Amino acid sequence: MRLSFSLLVGALIAGVSASNVQELTPDNFDSVVGHVPAFVEFFAPWCGHCKNLAPVWEQLANVFEHAKDKVVIAKVDADGVGRPLGERYGVTGFPTLKYFDAKGVETKYEEGRDLETLVAYVTKMTGVKSKLPTKPPSLVKKVDVSNFNDVVLDSAKNVFITYTAPWCGHCKNLKPTWEKLAQWFEPESNCIVANMNADDERNKPLAQKEGVNSYPTIKFYGSDNQAEDYSGPRGEADLVKFLNSKCGTFRAVGGGLNSKAGRVPELDAIATQFVAASKDVRKKLLDEASAIASKAGAAGKHYIRAMEKVVTGTEGYIEKEAKRLGSILAKKNLSEKKLDELKVKANILKSFTDKPKEKKEDESVGREKAEL
Repeated sequence: MRLSFSLLVGALIAGVSASNVQELTPDNFDSVVGHVPAFVEFFAPWCGHCKNLAPVWEQLANVFEHAKDKVVIAKVDADGVGRPLGERYGVTGFPTLKYFDAKGVETKYEEGRDLETLVAYVTKMTGVKSKLPTKPPSLVKKVDVSNFNDVVLDSAKNVFITYTAPWCGHCKNLKPTWEKLAQWFEPESNCIVANMNADDERNKPLAQKEGVNSYPTIKFYGSDNQAEDYSGPRGEADLVKFLNSKCGTFRAVGGGLNSKAGRVPELDAIATQFVAASKDVRKKLLDEASAIASKAGAAGKHYIRAMEKVVTGTEGYIEKEAKRLGSILAKKNLSEKKLDELKVKANILKSFTDKPKEKKEDESVGREKAEL
């Protein structure tokens, strides 16, 4: 049975009975720092952000428990017994995170405070690999002050971006949905799902310039590079619907294309008449469809192929082909690109079996009066 990433992390943490975060005070600080690499949190017991970070810091220590001789995850009560250490290292706000190499040289940490980012930082600084279960790489485009213009202000792209802060509860709740959105829209090269850590000191001025004053702030940037605030619902279906409307795409919740992908209204109108029509009428409808299909791109060819099959005597082609495609799509064992191609074909074949829309009564009456 496969366990989810979160369950594996939970199981790993549950197996640890005592805290692996080393508490440092003025009495033992110098016997640790300067002898082995150490990642230290300077905190205050009353600090809300510190309380939010505490369970993550415990998790960080747990996944590096096997390498305590190579890296120490520690904390200092810089508003209590460890106040002299806070003053010694210029701590003016809580929490302050500092990395000390084996010689005691300090580096202030200014990146995200989620577990994955903290783990990656420790590994980068020490070369020590954690026991955190491997997680698939994120498809959310990371944006910061260095690449904002190239990514967000690229007029060839549509960008849907969240401005977040690592400590923000609502941001954490939105993150899994945002990851899914990025995965579902990954095949659309002109539609980018992005994120910026707007609480990072390097990004704050830019975020403020973009009108970010709360977290999460969600904005859409189209080809005109003008920011549009998104204040709608944050459910998966709502976000997919919004992004489809802005990008001109047909993505579905859960991945793949929706039932509208590839459909051409003018050709749909002909297709609904085609199957029930006589042979002579079918030929006329094919000619009419061919004229429209020449301007409809690749999708138009699928309508014409289906009609030609029926006109040349392959009865039952539409039903058999639709069933075959449905079976392949249900297995989902092909590439994303191939599944999209087959979904478009299946959607178009369905247009031949859809019932014609009934005319509204007032429209029929109006037409009859006009004929009189």
